[in-house]
Amino acid sequence: MAKLAVLALLALLGSVACQTGGYGYGGGSPTPPITYPQPSYGGPPAAGGLRVGYYDYKCPGAEYVVRKVVGYKDAGVKAGLVRLFFHDCFVQGCDASVLLDPTPANAEPEKVGIPNLTLRGFEVIDEAKAALEARCPGVVSCADIVAFAGRDASYFHSGRAIDFDVPAGRYDGRVSHKNETIPNLPPPFADVDRLKQMFAAKGLDTVDMVALSGAHSIGRSQCSSFADRVPPPSGATTSGSDMDADLAASLRRQCTTPSDTVAQDAVTPDALDNQYYKNVMSRQVLFRSDAALTTAADTMGLVRASAYFPGWWNAKFAEAMVKMGAVAVKTAANGEIRKQCRFTNY
Repeated sequence: MAKLAVLALLALLGSVACQTGGYGYGGGSPTPPITYPQPSYGGPPAAGGLRVGYYDYKCPGAEYVVRKVVGYKDAGVKAGLVRLFFHDCFVQGCDASVLLDPTPANAEPEKVGIPNLTLRGFEVIDEAKAALEARCPGVVSCADIVAFAGRDASYFHSGRAIDFDVPAGRYDGRVSHKNETIPNLPPPFADVDRLKQMFAAKGLDTVDMVALSGAHSIGRSQCSSFADRVPPPSGATTSGSDMDADLAASLRRQCTTPSDTVAQDAVTPDALDNQYYKNVMSRQVLFRSDAALTTAADTMGLVRASAYFPGWWNAKFAEAMVKMGAVAVKTAANGEIRKQCRFTNY
C-alpha cells in the first residue's frame, strides 16, 4: 500500500515536473528526500546564518519556555501566532519589526498597517519575552520568540503532527514602516501569478507558497476580506466567484456586518491539517487567493498532492516555515536584542 501511495503521489505531481523546474521537481527527477537540520551546537549554520540549538548554551531551556507559554493559549490566539510569524517575515524580514508599537519617533510602524490591524498574539510574545528576560537577560531576541511561537502554535494546532527544529540567532530590527505592509503582504484578492511573484520576492517558491497557504485551515477572517466573492441571495453569480453555493449561503447568514468574522475552514476550524486543500478543490474557500490555486497546473497539482497525502503536506509545511524563517534576518551588525519587544532599545 505504501508503494502504491508513493506512485500515486508521483503521478499527481507529474504535470508539476514539466512546469516548475525551480521548485524541486524539475528534470523528471524523483521528489527529493525531506531533510531537517539537526540540533548541533557549533555545527554548520543553516540558511541566513541561523543555527538549530542556538540557545542550548546561551539560554538553556529557552525554546521550552516559549512552548509552555504558547501551550496555554486558546485556539484563536495560537492561529494568530502562525499568522504573526508570516506577517513579520514578509515585511523587513524575520526581525520582530511587526511587534513595534507607535512612538513619537515612529508614529506609523507596521503594526498599524491595514493588513496587520487584525493580528493577534502580541501579548503571548510579551509573556514569553518577560519569562526569558528573567531567566537570561538580554539574550533571546523577540524575532526568535516569534519564530518559536509560530512553530509551537503549528505543533499544537496540528495535534503534534507538525513539529520541526527552528534555526535561531535572529536579531531584532529597528526599522518598521506602515507603508511597507500592503506592497509586501499577499492580499486576499491576489491571482496566482501575483502570489508567485510575491513569494518569489522573498526567496520562496511555488511549493512553499502552496504549503504555507494551508495555514488558512485555522483562524478566522473578517467578512470584508471576501465579500466580493459571495453571490447575492438571488443566486446570481458574483463576478469572478465560483464559491460553493452552500458555503455562500452560510456566509450570508454569518456576515451581517463587514467586521463579523467566520472560520477560514468550516470543516476543521481548529486543526492545522490538509482539509484546506480539500476545500480548495470543492470550492469551499473564502479568498480569491485561495481559489486562485486551482487556476494553474502546477499549483493545482500541489493542491491535489496535499489533499491526498497529509503526511507529505505536513513535511512541506514544516520545510516552508523553516525556509520563510530565514528571510532577511538581522545580525549584530544591523540589529539588536530588544529589552522589550514593543520598543527598540534606543
